[in-house]
Amino acid sequence: MQDLGHRLGDSAKVSYGKVKLGFILLSSGMFKETFELLESVNVKLLPDTAKTEYYFLNARTFYDLADYDNDKHYSRIYNSQASSYIDSGLTLCKADSYLYLYFDGLRMLKAGNMNEAADNLNRLLSSYKLTDHELAVTASTLSDIYIQTQQIDKAINLLITAAMADIRSSTKETAAAINLAQLLHKRGDVKNAYVYTRQAMDDASYYGARQRKMQVSTVLPIIANEKINYLEYQKKALVFYGSLLTLLALVIVIFAVIIYKQLKKLRIADKKIIEANHQQQIIIDKLNEAETIKEEYIGYYFNLIAVYINKLEKFKISIENKILTKKFDEIRPLINSINLRKEREELFIIFDKVFLKIFPNFVDEFNSYFQREDQVKLLPNQLLNTELRIFALVRLGIVDPEKIAGILEYSLNTIYNYKTRIKNKSTLPNEDFEKVIMKIKAV
Repeated sequence: MQDLGHRLGDSAKVSYGKVKLGFILLSSGMFKETFELLESVNVKLLPDTAKTEYYFLNARTFYDLADYDNDKHYSRIYNSQASSYIDSGLTLCKADSYLYLYFDGLRMLKAGNMNEAADNLNRLLSSYKLTDHELAVTASTLSDIYIQTQQIDKAINLLITAAMADIRSSTKETAAAINLAQLLHKRGDVKNAYVYTRQAMDDASYYGARQRKMQVSTVLPIIANEKINYLEYQKKALVFYGSLLTLLALVIVIFAVIIYKQLKKLRIADKKIIEANHQQQIIIDKLNEAETIKEEYIGYYFNLIAVYINKLEKFKISIENKILTKKFDEIRPLINSINLRKEREELFIIFDKVFLKIFPNFVDEFNSYFQREDQVKLLPNQLLNTELRIFALVRLGIVDPEKIAGILEYSLNTIYNYKTRIKNKSTLPNEDFEKVIMKIKAV
């Protein structure tokens, strides 16, 4: 702009170009060059808007120099000179303009009037439509008030807002990132503090801002060292917890194996208990069945014996009478009147009734082991036939063929033949037939 002003012979443009160059020099941290350049500006040639910019740039230069020196004596002098320049600039601004409210607030901040300064800056943030750069500058300045008044949460939020606005406006000469990093570092958030410090250093290096580089350089080694310590701590913690998890996994595996073995033993024990209970139930069922059979057949035989005793008694009396009356020729007809075959048949009928009372489903279940054409077919009023009677005795536990032959008054071969013929017709294997017969349930 200065070159253009010289070519055009426009002294005002030359002076305004110096103001713009002064801003660049100040942002680069070149205080001496900035002062020399601003002293060479002919303020009278500048329009009011440029004069305002000139005065505020001078004010910022002295404020930045005061912050850079950080000396009680000189900083007070520089702040006083900066305030004078702000007063000059404010006379050229509208009272409700952004520049007026911001620089008036900045002047009050440097003078220690925190509340009045905060009112101005909060008014700008809440009631004015600011550009991203204006938002960044205002939020960053207000955050300084909150830092000094120990309202750290508000300060952090404002610095985050300022940093985001700087990114949107592509501003590299910024204090928001490093100030935010310092606050986060004090909070113990080393990870994010390191990220913002690196960003601030990158921005300062990109722009060439010397004072920002020095400011960041004083903080970066501390945060970087803590970052390294934090990473080392995380590494050790990771190794520790990894080892702990490995040990825990090993313990879990060991317990899992132990539990599995115990469960396996319990399953085996449960199986044995179930089997024992099953066997016990079978025994109980057999005992109950035996008790039922015993009760039925004891009653049956007592009754049968009583009947035959009565018959014998009557027969004895009849014989004695014949002998006393010497009617010897009538004794033989009396003896011949005894029909043993009929008596045996009556005996079998009584046996059949008692047996079917205990095993009412015996015939049906017995026939279920044969094809339809091979099933036992009973005559009308017939309860059991010889084949059924043989296996009825087997079901009662009389498995000795000789005993069966004696009870039924058949030869041993006849019993074998009956049993073999029946088993051959059955759909069951011969060796399993009698086992299945034994499983027919009593009532």
